[in-house]
Amino acid sequence: MIKNKEELATNNERQDALLIAEAGLSAVDTEETIRQNVRIDKGRLEIHGHHFILSDYQNVYIIGFGKVVCTAAKVLEDILADNLTDGAVVGLEEKVCAVVDTYAGTHPRPSHINYTATKHIAEVAKKAGEKDLVLVIVSGGGSSLLCSSMSECEQGQRLYTDFLSSGGTIEELNILRKHISNLKGGGLAKLLYPATVVGLIFSDIPGGDCSVVASGPTYFDSSTSEKAESILTKYDLKDYHLQETPKEDKWFTKVVNVELVSNNTALNAMKDKALLLGYKAKVLASDLYNTPEETIEFLGDKRDVGTVYLMGGETTLTIPKDCIGKGGRNDFLAMCMLDHLEPWQTFVALASDGHDNTESAGAIADIHILDKAKELNLDVEDYKECLNSWPFYDQVGGHIETGHLESNVSDLFFLLNKKHE
Repeated sequence: MIKNKEELATNNERQDALLIAEAGLSAVDTEETIRQNVRIDKGRLEIHGHHFILSDYQNVYIIGFGKVVCTAAKVLEDILADNLTDGAVVGLEEKVCAVVDTYAGTHPRPSHINYTATKHIAEVAKKAGEKDLVLVIVSGGGSSLLCSSMSECEQGQRLYTDFLSSGGTIEELNILRKHISNLKGGGLAKLLYPATVVGLIFSDIPGGDCSVVASGPTYFDSSTSEKAESILTKYDLKDYHLQETPKEDKWFTKVVNVELVSNNTALNAMKDKALLLGYKAKVLASDLYNTPEETIEFLGDKRDVGTVYLMGGETTLTIPKDCIGKGGRNDFLAMCMLDHLEPWQTFVALASDGHDNTESAGAIADIHILDKAKELNLDVEDYKECLNSWPFYDQVGGHIETGHLESNVSDLFFLLNKKHE
């Protein structure tokens, strides 16, 4: 799973840290998640405790959007076999399926490809009637990949760029995304009514609020267009065309949303692995939305010997207006941690999908990285200024390389304190 594990595992602590990281990544693998949670037994489709008699339905459809949905659709098609009627999904890479059409869209900025794929998804959705069953695969990245009109695509592109420099929160961004779309914020549930709808949620939201994943196409949305307008005013954002999300309860009466995997799934697996390796282990939080400075302060007193402190979430960065470097949230956080670690501490930050806005999944921070930086006369502060963490780690080593992973449950961080000799 970690391709450069042999290169990185230069001591016992690093080796243990990499094993813990791999345990978390393995626990949220998309194919395994589907096969563990979905099966057919004697004509009954079982999905994570929910049961559907297939003979009760005239047609079964699959639609979906998000980073992992093409793989999920391929596995579901294999399970459903001849029970599947039609389907269309948009993810990051196409898969060869017998029935479901898969599209490789663009992320994080929506494009015409996303609109074309979404148009096909909507066509499949419109075919579903009262006697039909629709499986909707929803994962992180779906907010960009699901794009109901070219107007939404254009607004979505500007919105992503505007929010990078505005200092706005991810919650505010998702509210706006819902109110420039026909399908987000429950719009897809309305389009699918009166079919039976099962949302299969691969949550990338720290803390587990599944209604936010992909901007909640199958969930009732409590936010209003007035709230969205106030966010535009707050950040002086102009030329966005807002609309209200569906508010009638009836559109959601035949929808069941099922969380299949989340940040907590990975964190619990990592905790179990740490315990197996002889450490104490504590999950501190699964919903961190902190700046790097806040995260460092949060970990400041976590010094118990032989203990692994685990966290999930995302760090928030403000992009400088006058310069921009290369890197991601995770290797930047790891770089920022360097000056705050004791020689017996190891810190790891990585993206669960293997893509930390660069070719790497994240990075390790420890005394050996800091010593290498000093040897090369590299000043961490110089690289912080423009968020230029990737070139820093490219020189000192410590990047975690996994390649693209079929998982996406936000980011994973942990601090490993060395055991007694």
